[in-house]
Amino acid sequence: MDRAQIDQVRRFNRTVTERVGVLHDHYLGSDRPIGAARLLWQIGEEGQDVRRLRERLGLDSGYASRLLRSLEADGLVTVEPQPSDRRVRTVRLTAAGRAERAAIDGRSDELAGSLLEPLNTAQRARLVAAMADVERLLTAATVTLEAVDPGRPDAEHCLRAYAAELGERFQDGFDPARSLLPDPGELRPPRGEFLVARLHGEPVGCAGLKLPPGAPAEVKRMWVAPQARRLGLGRRFLAELEARAAGHGRTLLRLDTNKALDAAIRLYHSCGFQEVPAFNDEPYADHWFEKRLCSPRSPRS
Repeated sequence: MDRAQIDQVRRFNRTVTERVGVLHDHYLGSDRPIGAARLLWQIGEEGQDVRRLRERLGLDSGYASRLLRSLEADGLVTVEPQPSDRRVRTVRLTAAGRAERAAIDGRSDELAGSLLEPLNTAQRARLVAAMADVERLLTAATVTLEAVDPGRPDAEHCLRAYAAELGERFQDGFDPARSLLPDPGELRPPRGEFLVARLHGEPVGCAGLKLPPGAPAEVKRMWVAPQARRLGLGRRFLAELEARAAGHGRTLLRLDTNKALDAAIRLYHSCGFQEVPAFNDEPYADHWFEKRLCSPRSPRS
């Protein structure tokens, strides 16, 4: 890791924490530190599943429980188990909690305005554009990739969303049973691998690696949810699958795609894949690609 880059990130972090006041126990003039205020704001008007709330904010269960107990003791939230499954708890704002959340919302607007007010019009535009870029990149850095069984609920969720989107985008629809990979077993070790991407604990993408004996490895079922696009996840999936294929001793990686997926085609070209003649009878394929892999590396867990 570049030392200058590390130093710049640390300077940025110091500037932001000082400027937005997160070092104080009374964030935005409230009686709470930023952790409790952020949690209160994230609960929102509709309430939240405690587990999802914890994952969204990246809090460990002990710290989140302490914050919730504090807010509950102050009469700002209620925490109750769901009738259908008492292991699942839901947190909701009380009337007092909604009032404090509204106050936090207003003060947050004032803080944002105070950051912009000293700047001229051009500087404001530059700052807001830079913040959007930083937000996108930081969000990309929070996405995790994990190898899972394709029969797991989050994997099945991604595969259903993948099929539904192709059904909308392909001229004649998409039937997974007609495709050359209808059996998820082909994406289970040792015949293959299946990756799921998660953002704040929610599945937002998937990609499969088929490892047929005596044949090149193949990329299958790669999909990224609309809300997770422009985060470089497709490129990241390809890099990870290349590393895993090389780790299995494969020297060639192949994939096929449909002409309707123009963004995917541009991605494959930019990642070093070369278009080649058809190497299978995939009924939904219009383009076929392959890429020579570098020296093998161990697959990452």
